[in-house]
Amino acid sequence: MPVPHLAAGLSGPILDLERCIIDAMSAIEHWLRGQWQEHAAPFYCSVDLRNSGFKLAPVDTNLFPGGFNNLNPEFMPLCVQAMMAAVEKICPDVFSILLIPENHTRNVFYLQNLATLQAIMRHAGMNIHIGTLLPEITTATVIDLPAGGSLTLEPVRRKGNRLVAEGFDPCAILLNNDLSTGIPAILQNLEQTVIPPLHAGWTTRRKSQHFTAYDNVAQEFANLIAIDPWLINPYFASCGKINFRESKGEDCVASTVDEILRDIREKYVQYGIKEDPFVIVKADAGTYGMGVMTVKDGAEVRTLNRKQRNKMAVVKEGLPVTDVLVQEGVYTFESINAAVTEPVIYMIDRYVVGGFYRVHTGRGTDENLNAPGMHFVPLAFEDTCLLPDREARSGGAPNRFYAYGVIARLALLAAAQELEQRDGYNEAASA
Repeated sequence: MPVPHLAAGLSGPILDLERCIIDAMSAIEHWLRGQWQEHAAPFYCSVDLRNSGFKLAPVDTNLFPGGFNNLNPEFMPLCVQAMMAAVEKICPDVFSILLIPENHTRNVFYLQNLATLQAIMRHAGMNIHIGTLLPEITTATVIDLPAGGSLTLEPVRRKGNRLVAEGFDPCAILLNNDLSTGIPAILQNLEQTVIPPLHAGWTTRRKSQHFTAYDNVAQEFANLIAIDPWLINPYFASCGKINFRESKGEDCVASTVDEILRDIREKYVQYGIKEDPFVIVKADAGTYGMGVMTVKDGAEVRTLNRKQRNKMAVVKEGLPVTDVLVQEGVYTFESINAAVTEPVIYMIDRYVVGGFYRVHTGRGTDENLNAPGMHFVPLAFEDTCLLPDREARSGGAPNRFYAYGVIARLALLAAAQELEQRDGYNEAASA
């Protein structure tokens, strides 16, 4: 499997960071075990990382990951073992699961993801059916997949406080739908366990809440291994009451951009970094890389053209953007065949099960790669994400991949704490 080429020089802070992580491996794993005794890991999760050569940090965390089809097929045993652990923790007696996907029927890549996820769960001993909320599907519908095989989408209905398919009454409901458009009534107040919980969806979740939790995790981890938390943590702030089409709320965004840029410049001076700092402005809720732009000066926000405003105004399903996250931009200086790339790490329960490189031949090192034209290269680290080379003198693949897994698990821990806070909010609201 190809290993990315780090375009930045193989010396400096990122290697120092890798060395700190490797040297502290025993302490890190012990600390993480303690954290998972206190916090319940999300059922599954993917984390987008950026490696600038001087900084390694998460920039997005997805609690309803698609893309299982992009994992190295050799990871299947690892995925199956982790899936067994995840299911047993939530419901030890669970056997039958109804998977509720996104409302895609033409996105063959997403459908291949569903087939892979279904295969993982079947190998883990689950009887899993794939339901659909699409009203036009009224009978079980078989869809042939271009890579071979097929999957069956089944209409679902409400039976009392249970969600069922024809002849199938599942123990639990697994969502692979991020609920961007809201929580359908058919999913509310079910007596079955719903995983992830409904409040993990973008109806209520916000990226700014996640990175607030990550702030705390990163600080504690930085104290553990004696590093500057900035090396693993992007600065951020949020702005609300935004309407890009009507130029409302732009002053908050522009001033926040400039404030974060000043903070970044101070760090760049501290570490002797010669790059130009930048920030990413993106919708505070939602996925699919929509509603994202790169900014290097707050004035750019006030001078957006009509095309840029329309691009930032809506996200998935045409939902309007009213809140944005202003996040420190982290360069990616990794490349495959001269194409810019970033690692995406997948976890089931608290276990790293694989990942892939998101590669884009038409994007720059300071741009969002989650965009049309991207492709994926499976990560080759089934062993090295867990077994670094402690004797290595420089940042080879085993150490870099292990560092990926550590930082991704920090984001996973932040997501666990984020969901706990949302649980407490929901309980208080219903009291």
